[in-house]
Parts: sequence; C-alpha cells; structure tokens
Amino acid sequence: MLHFRELTRWTAVCLAALLSVTMDCAAQSERSEGTAAGDPQIAAALRQVSAQRIQANIEKLVGFGTRLTISAQDPASITAGRGIGAARDWIKSEFERYSKECGGCLEVKTDSFTEEPADRIPKATEITNVYAVLKGTDAANAKRVVLVTGHYDSRNSDTFDVSGDAPGANDDGSGTAVSLECARVLSKLKFPATIVFLTVAGEEQGLNGSHHFAKMAKDQGWELEAVLNNDIVGGDKSSEQDHSVVRVFSEGVPAAATEQDLRRIRGLGGESDSGSRQVARYVAEVGRIYDAGVKPMLVFRLDRYLRGGDHYSFNQQGFAAVRFTEFREDFHHQHQNVRTENGIEYGDVPKFVDYDYVAHVARLNAATLASLAAAPAPPANVHVLTKDLENDSTLTWEASPGGLATEYEVLWRATSSPEWEHSQKVVGATRVTLKLSKDNVIFAVRAVDGAGHRSLPVVPVPER
Repeated sequence: MLHFRELTRWTAVCLAALLSVTMDCAAQSERSEGTAAGDPQIAAALRQVSAQRIQANIEKLVGFGTRLTISAQDPASITAGRGIGAARDWIKSEFERYSKECGGCLEVKTDSFTEEPADRIPKATEITNVYAVLKGTDAANAKRVVLVTGHYDSRNSDTFDVSGDAPGANDDGSGTAVSLECARVLSKLKFPATIVFLTVAGEEQGLNGSHHFAKMAKDQGWELEAVLNNDIVGGDKSSEQDHSVVRVFSEGVPAAATEQDLRRIRGLGGESDSGSRQVARYVAEVGRIYDAGVKPMLVFRLDRYLRGGDHYSFNQQGFAAVRFTEFREDFHHQHQNVRTENGIEYGDVPKFVDYDYVAHVARLNAATLASLAAAPAPPANVHVLTKDLENDSTLTWEASPGGLATEYEVLWRATSSPEWEHSQKVVGATRVTLKLSKDNVIFAVRAVDGAGHRSLPVVPVPER
C-alpha cells in the first residue's frame, strides 16, 4: 500500500469518524496506510546507474569544445570532433550502442528540421533532436508514452559565438547524461508502455528543438502521459548547494487550457491540479518508494524567475511536463566564458559538477519512467456527481483502457494540501460513494495492477 503524509491528529480523527463507503458491484475497500513496496526489477535497474559513466559522458560532451546550436556541423568539423554536429553524431552512436547491447531493443531516431532566421539564429540552421524509443511490449499499452529529455546544445556569454568554447557541463551536459543513462539501464527491462529517451538542440536559442518535437508528438497523436525535463541537474559544487534535494517545477493552470477549462478551474479551485502537478506528485511518491539518493522538492510554478526550459514546449501542446533542476544554481557557472576575474572562476566546466548528484537525479528519473511505463493506463472519464445537494461524494469512472488494471484507488487531500493524503481501495467496481464532502477535499482516481504499479491520478470532472 502507498504511504501518504498524515494529516494532523485532529483532522485524522475527524475523517476516520466520517469515513464509510458504499460501492456498486462487488467492491472492496480499505484505508491505505504504510509504504508501497517497490518493484524489485526497477530497484535492481536503479542500482546499475553509474556516476562514473555519467562523468565520462559529460566530459565527452564538453570535449566537443562548443555545442552552440549555430556552431559547425559540416563533415570536416564532425571529423575534427568540434561543434554541435559532432556532439549530435556521438549521442546517436551512444544510443545505438545501448541498443546493440540489448539486442536491438531501442529504435534510434533523429528529428531534423530547418529553423529560419530569428532573434538568436542569424541564418537558416538545421537543428536535430536525437532520441531512442523503447517500445512497449503490450500491444494495448505500447501506444502510451513517457519521455525523459535534456538539451545537448550549450552556449557561453554570447549566443552568437560560434568559435569560442562553450563547455556546457552542467547546462545541460548533466541533463543529456541523465537521458543517456536512463536509456542504458532501462533498455535492459521490458515494459507494457513505451519510453522515449530524448536529447534536443536549440534550447539556448529559444526552445527550438523541443518546440518542434512536442508539436510533432501532438500532430501525430502521441498518447504522451508524462515528460521529465532535466536541465541543470549537475549539483554545482558551491558552498551553499543542498545535494540532498532536486527541485521539480510544474505548471499550475495549463498553458493549453481552453476558456471552458479556465472557468472550471476557477470555479472548483483546481489551480494546483494540472496534469503536470500530478506528474510532480508522482515523482515525489516514487522518491519515497525508491531511495534514489536525492529528495524531490516540489516547486509549484512553471519555472524559475527570468528563465525557461524545454518542458514548457510540451506544456504548450497540452502535455504534462515537469522540470528537474538542482537546488541552488551558481550563475557564475552558467552562460559564461571560461575565465577568472577578481578571484572568481567563471564558466560551465566539469570541475563544478557533482557526478554522484547527477547519478541520484538519474535514478529518480529512471524510477519515475519505469513506474509509469509498468503501470496501467489512468482511468477514463472520471466524474464526481453533482446532481444533488448532499454531503456524500460519489465518483464514477470508466475502466482503465489496456486491460492491466485489477483495482483502483480513490485519493483525496485537503484543498490546502500539496500532496495526496489518503486513499481508498476499490475492487470490482468503477463507482464509489464516500462519506466525505466534495466541497472540502480534492479527489482523484488512479488504476493499479496486480503487482502494485500505479497510474497517474485523474481528478474528476463534475457531472450533473
């Protein structure tokens, strides 16, 4: 059973006194207490994450000199091992090597397009995203996709400096290394749903690569359930860094919300229940189940002040996406030429990266990807009945598509609480009535399979 943060003793006593359940069909229910047991195969895969491999990958990326999106990608530069083109080809070769090691289990692909001149792109430029697909093994669930990404381009103080060094060890060699390491360790396992391991370019020029990829996914009708964007997860070795924490940013009101969506969100107090917020909460829950070595710190805002990231490109297309970033950034080591001035070292070089920290973040990402890919699809058409004025709350839903679910869990929390606090098991039914007022709490429903893998929660829509 899953562990949820307990309410205050007073609230818990009150809820216990109120709680009773009635269900259609042969439903079975009980309070959820304790911590869910992790999947042994997932736990074993997490132990394979290597800080040494991550270090080697980041140092290799830095070795290309610059990975500025508008830097060289001609054959001579690629042969010389300098520029964005050389980095692109190396990343592709790494994915291909992982695929060979797992008997061809990964489909390695590129998404190339020409970006026309813009503010940070002086001339038409080819931009290439590189990714690997671990296809789901269950025909009914393989169309479901979860995705991890980091951007492999870099920059220094000048976004037009195509010849100067731009090491990009932390920003975002670290995020690229997370995608690569997740691909390496998870490709050894099989999951019902599909996992995509993505590296994008063009982030520093204006989220170009992720914008193109997210739009492609939308246009092709991908059932993309969650996107994990890793950007600046190197755990910069500043004296004020907290290496036990990684921030997880998530949008509140969805960027792609319609006017009807906005009216419903405002009316029901759903500003903190976007799909992205559910992914963030899922990351926090996974972090309690698996000891990744770093604790997710949920930050309920889209991103940092004055900054942006590739998860927003996916948010704009209506997908749930979050951003992982180290607890405290050192801006001397971001977007800077490598130099020393007044005793201060500038530049995004490998010496400032904590590779053990990056490995912890990679484990947290891998645990989240694997948990989602192993889980049933979320239940469909979740509703809370609002036909009558009553203090009980009745929820209904359609069975989780794909046939993996064996039961469901109804979750709830106080409207002022950041994470789910209580759950109720429902077996053999897709309807439940609780002696709890829907006016006082936020509900959600999720699907669970026989091994305890849990889907993302779905917040109900009112039905009159």
